[in-house]
Order: sequence, then structure tokens, then C-alpha cells
Amino acid sequence: MKTSLFDSSLQEITARLREANEQFAAKYPGETGRRQPVHTVYGGAHLFKADSAQRLGTLALRSLDQFAPDFLIFAKALGLPGADQLPEQVDEHLSSQLETNPDALQQENKPVWLAHAIYRRVGEKLRREPIEDFRIDFEDGYGNRPDNEEDGHAASAASEVADGMRKGTLPPFIGIRIKPLTEELRKRSFRTLEVFVTTLLDKSGGKLPDGFVVTLPKVTIPEQVSALADFFEVLEKETGLAAGSLKLELMIETTQSIIDDRGEVNLPLLLAAARGRCSAAHFGTYDYTASCNITAAYQHMMHPACDFAKHIMQVAFAGTGVWLSDGATNIMPVAPHRFVEGGPPLTSEQIEENRAVVHRSWKLHYDHIQHSLENAFYQGWDLHPAQLPTRYAAIYAFFLESLDAASERLKNFVAKAAKATLVGDVFDDAATGQGLLNYFLRAINCGALSEEDAVELSGLTIAELHSGSFVKILASRQSS
Repeated sequence: MKTSLFDSSLQEITARLREANEQFAAKYPGETGRRQPVHTVYGGAHLFKADSAQRLGTLALRSLDQFAPDFLIFAKALGLPGADQLPEQVDEHLSSQLETNPDALQQENKPVWLAHAIYRRVGEKLRREPIEDFRIDFEDGYGNRPDNEEDGHAASAASEVADGMRKGTLPPFIGIRIKPLTEELRKRSFRTLEVFVTTLLDKSGGKLPDGFVVTLPKVTIPEQVSALADFFEVLEKETGLAAGSLKLELMIETTQSIIDDRGEVNLPLLLAAARGRCSAAHFGTYDYTASCNITAAYQHMMHPACDFAKHIMQVAFAGTGVWLSDGATNIMPVAPHRFVEGGPPLTSEQIEENRAVVHRSWKLHYDHIQHSLENAFYQGWDLHPAQLPTRYAAIYAFFLESLDAASERLKNFVAKAAKATLVGDVFDDAATGQGLLNYFLRAINCGALSEEDAVELSGLTIAELHSGSFVKILASRQSS
């Protein structure tokens, strides 16, 4: 068969195609395999201390102990899967099982096992690592103040971060949120960023903390993002930081950040303007719904307008490696009645109302997080320490509830390499492998599973889990 006539033309065609394919691959590298925090906790810059994470963890444990002193109360307050099947109290036989071999209950009494496992893991997490990501806030959680006051808080917060670096008390991820780069606030924003970064580097010996990021709120146009990237370059040059050290995350909380004035989806343009510095995009529930003229009574995370915007975010950022984060529940689990030292004790009615109010807020927070998780937003905001128990409970419930099915699918998939498998009524092909691996990686990172549990349940080795790449796992197994 004669094909030589087309060789030269084919070379030109494939050269153009190769260039386009390589450009596409550079823009859409896929998930990085890096740990993504399950939440970001926001706190005013004027309040931040080196040990803020530990203090918040203590307050979270106090709330858990006060309003859910055992796993049955906690599970029923949140409506965990199978909570309606739980007993009113733990009898002697069940207590013995929970003390000697709680995991044996997984098959025998899954609702009890799940509720107990989640409660235990939540307590462990709050003691070990209560905060995964903290954002020192110079915007909504701080307000507008005189320049000398904000300068002072920028310097003091930076000093506290440096102190936390020395003491090892910072969470795994940390950063600051500056004010928007609008005409009214851009000068103040750049000044705060400069004071903070230069003070931090001066106090820390020229180092940034791990996972440091600058959050840019209320983005509307790509020029705001490119201006921040430009300022990063100036800061890096002037302070001796390596090029590309400073990273940013975008807050998607205006309608214009979704659709621009030309009717185009704005998100890819915002990402391109960051020039490789954007690590995440966070959805701002309340500013976004307000920009849609939704009244306050209906501004919440599960509003259809929010789902629309977040789905556009998913489509625009899929495959780019940019992390996505949902917003916050703004109804706080705070008891309305407080005991005042020297005053009368709370009445039984006040104690019951406190409990009911906190449980309702917990349930709302839990439902919001479950909605986010079901829609593949694995990170969200927390605004109060009493929200931490429900954050981790919702995360753990999400992973542990579907653990059996995920384990079975992954084991079958690995056993047959890239061949298709049928488990129940779910059909797997090679494209789902990475998703199954990501499930276990996220479960490990958030504390729902230990590495040992993941190895046993997934059929993978620790080295294979750490690789983060299902393609590499399959290639290794097929060659061995």
C-alpha cells in the first residue's frame, strides 16, 4: 500500500497536533496528588496568635464534651447514617464490645460501629490536628481600620506566624486574606501584604511557612489577578525569595467572576492571569448570593444559584490541579444562655434550649458539608471552633459510609489491572482507577483512615498509595 505521498504532509499535520497536545497537557496536568486541606478556618488578623490552632482545638473539644458527651448523642444530633437505629444508651454487652473489639461491630451492627468510629476519630483529630488550614483575615473578618492600626496588626500577625514556625504550632496550611484590589482598597491591600511578608521573612530568617498562600477576595477581572502576580514578583525580587514562592488563591464570590462583560466564562481568564501561581479557588456563598439579589433569608450553601456557580467552577478548573473549596455555614453553634460566674445557675429549660440550639446548628453544618462532598467539593470554610466537630464528623461519615463498596471496587480493579470489572451494578473501566485511588488518599489525609487500614482495604502497598498515580501502579504491576 502506497503512503509515501502523504509523508511530508503528515509530518506537518502531526507537528501542529503535537504542539497543541503538549499545550493542552500543560494546561490540564490533572490532580497533583498533594494533600488538600478539608477546610479553611478564618479569623481576624488582630486576634491571631502562634498557638491559635491549639486554642481553637481546645474550644472545639469543650463544645463536643458539653453538648455531645457520648457517641450516641452526637450521632443522633447530626443524623449520621443509621442514627435512627441506635439504642437510647449503651448496655453492658455493647460497652464490653466497644472496649475490647469495636471494629468487630462493623458487620454485626454497622450503625453503632459507624457512630462510635466517627466520634472517636473526631476526638483524636481535635487533639492531634484541630486546624488544617488557617487564613489570617484582613478583609471581612477584620474590617476597615486606620492605616497605622492595620500596619501594626500585619506586623504582629507576621511575628506570630514566625513564632509558630519556630515552635511547630502552625497548622499544615496557612495564609492571609488581603482586601480586594478595587480602586478604593488596592493601595491598602498591597501595603498590608508588603508589611506582612517582609516582617515574616525578617523574623523567620527568610523563610515562608509550608503551605503559605495569599487569598484574593471579590475578584471581578483578570487584571486584579495579574496585578497581584506582578506584585509577587516584585516582593520576591526585593526580599530574596525564590521566583514563584508566593502563591495565591481566588475567591469566586461575584457574578462577574463567573461570566464577564463579554458573556464569556471568566474563570479560565482569571487562572491564566495568575501565571501558574493559583493553587485554589474558594466559593464565597454570601457575597455571591447577594450579588444575585437573593434575600438574606435564602442565602445559604445549598441554594441552586450556588450549585450553578460551583458547577461552572468545576468545569472551568477540572484537570488544572486547582483545588476547589466551598463556602461557610453562617449560623453558629453557640448556646444562647451562658453561665456567669457569681450568678445563678442555668435552669433546666435554659440548658435544654442551649443543647437544642447547638444541635440544630450542628445538623445544618453537617448537611451543608455532605452536600458539598456529594458534589465533589472536598474543602469548605469554618468560622467557629464549635463547627470543627461537625466538619470532621461529616468528612469521616462520607468516607466510612461508602468504604466497603470502594474497597471492593478497588480490589477488583487492581486484581484485573486495566480490564473492566463489574461489582454490583457499578461498571468500572480504567478511567475510574484514579478516582478510586483519590478516595483512599483523601480518606487518609483527613484522618478517616490510617495508612495501615487503607493498605488492608485497598489491596495496595504503602508505596503505591504514596505514588498518587494509578497509571504508575498499573504499569508497575503489569511489568512485575
